[in-house]
Parts: sequence; structure tokens; C-alpha cells
Amino acid sequence: MSDAIAAPATVKVSLGARSYDILIGPGLLQRAGAEIARRLPGVRAAIVTDANVAENHLATLQAGLSAAGIEAAAITVAPGERSKSFGTLEEVVSGILDARLERGDIVIPLGGGVVGDLAGFASGIVRRGMHFVQAPTSLLAQVDSSVGGKTGINTAHGKNLVGVFHQPQLVIADTAVLDTLSPREFRAGYAEVAKYGLIDRPDFFAWLEENWQAVFSGGVERVEAIAQSCRAKADVVARDELETGDRALLNLGHTFGHALEAATGYDSARLVHGEGVAIGMALAHRFSARLNLASPDDAGRVETHLAAVGLPTRLSDVPGDLPGAERLLTYIAQDKKVSRGALTFILTHGIGRSFVAKDVPTSQVLSFLEESLSQ
Repeated sequence: MSDAIAAPATVKVSLGARSYDILIGPGLLQRAGAEIARRLPGVRAAIVTDANVAENHLATLQAGLSAAGIEAAAITVAPGERSKSFGTLEEVVSGILDARLERGDIVIPLGGGVVGDLAGFASGIVRRGMHFVQAPTSLLAQVDSSVGGKTGINTAHGKNLVGVFHQPQLVIADTAVLDTLSPREFRAGYAEVAKYGLIDRPDFFAWLEENWQAVFSGGVERVEAIAQSCRAKADVVARDELETGDRALLNLGHTFGHALEAATGYDSARLVHGEGVAIGMALAHRFSARLNLASPDDAGRVETHLAAVGLPTRLSDVPGDLPGAERLLTYIAQDKKVSRGALTFILTHGIGRSFVAKDVPTSQVLSFLEESLSQ
């Protein structure tokens, strides 16, 4: 598709002087240099990517930057969740410093959520905070992790427990690059798209039920689904940037999902983030129904849709053995949505009616996990 007909959709994240645009559409990597130079003239850059993404997209981004006169060094890390570690963070920080970038220069994460979280964190701490521009190449990153300024790495204690809030200057979501994703990766990202409908946009969820196949195929429906997702997240981030209130709703499915990722040792052969979120959202709706907060019919509708697109919805869908309910509860208790030891979940009163539930009794969670493990 030529640049002339690939006019991007633009979604603004409104944060006063730190507001920024999300550009969404095909062919944007080729135009990245021009978009960056227009907003941040005279910068130099460090591109942080992984080996898989580099093979497919690094040359395109480098050419786009070069055409705009932006000098860029490349830092390549190993693919996968395990790169969100202290060791890899040190490698990225060293690479940025080796490139002699200054505080006013930029870091460009080119990749999925792992690269975005890792490189975004590095940009937030090198020289006490550098500019960065997100160039997400996975569906999950385009609709979720690249927007909102949450960055970080994992530790042995759990996922994303070390990091900073650090907003980008721009997000460049090239929808054409999604064609290089495996079906599994695209499905995993779609879980985050569905999440926005389940939080507070029931009409969007109904639209997805009707149009998900077109979203998977590409074209205008894909751009629309990504734009709607980004608008939903931008609205929440503008209201609650530091997750002290209703931004926590964006964690629908994540408390269960993060526990499953930790329980599988962040082994992407067994479970990737979006799959954990899909199971987590199904569990959250079933748990809500069990607590008589929502209709079992809504839980069934959620599970039916996620299963239709090929996502897992039950603990038994995770390959290999999982630990018992008490061990899973330990992972849940370590999750960052815990406050002073009290369990906090995002539960629901129905499709598009999610809410923050604090002080959820541990005994009820434990019995629900025991029941779910047997299904």
C-alpha cells in the first residue's frame, strides 16, 4: 500500500504538556523518521529490538530514520519474556551509553511488549530519563503495552515488579507489520482487544463478536479495532495516569494471567501473555458469576468468543502440569495488584461492567482455583 493512501488514524493521549499521538495504519515504519523529526528535530536514536523482529523490520525503520537524517544505533536482545530481566536491562543501558546518546535523544523500542517494556524502562532511567518513541510490532503491544507509560522488567518474585511510569513522545503502530506475526501471536494480542470491550464498552465487544474474522484478515476492520482499543486505553490513562484509581480496570484478567505466567516460569512454549490474559478474563467472569455478581450467561458468552478465535479459556488449556491451588494463590498474592496484603481483583457485573473488587476473601479465591483446576 502506498503512503499516499495509507493515511493513519490518530489517537491522542491527553496528559497536558506530556500529551502524545498514537499513529495507526499501514506503512508507518517507512515514515517513522519524518514523524519523529517533525516532533523532535535534531535527535539521534538507539533502536532496541529482538533478533526475530530485527530480521523482518529493522532495515525498514533504519531506512525511514536515515531518510529524515536521524542517526540510529541498533541494540538487539534475545526474543522472549526472559529478556525482561536485570541482566538484559544492563545490556540495553550499556548499549545506549555506548552510543553516546544525550538526554534529549531518543530510544525506539521496535518489537512487542517485552521490548517495549524493557527499552521503555531503560529510557526512563538512563541519564535520569530520556525521550522514547514506541514502534510496536505485535498486536498486543499496539493496543496495550506501548500506550500509557508503564515500563518494567520481571524478577523471580513476579512479573513487572520493577519499573517506572515513563510516557513516550509518540507511538507508531504500523498495522502492516502484523502480517508477519504467527497466528498464535496475533490471537494473543487479540485478547487485549477483547478486554477493552469487556471492561466498559459492551457495544465494542458485540462488534468484535461480529467482525473478529475481518480484524484477523486485516484492512479497515483491523485499523478500527486497534484505534478503538487505543482510544479506550487513552481515555483511562488520561483520567488515572499512575494507576491510583480506575486505571486498575485495565488489569482485567491480568491477576489470574500473571499468576499463570509465573507458574509456568514465563515459558512461552507453554503460555504467552495474551493467552494468560484470555484465561484470566474467562476466570474473572466465572468467578464473578460464582460470587453472584454477574450472570453465568455472560461468563459463557465471554468464553465462547475467546474460544472461537482460538484462545485458551481454562486452566486445563495450559500445556503441562500446573501447581496446586495454594501455590497459584501465592503467585496471585505476589502480584502488584495486592495492597497491604488484601487481594484485589477486577471483577464484573456483566459484559462491559467491570469494577475493582478489594478485600476479596482468600478462602473464596482458593476454593474457586481448586474447582477450576479440576475442570
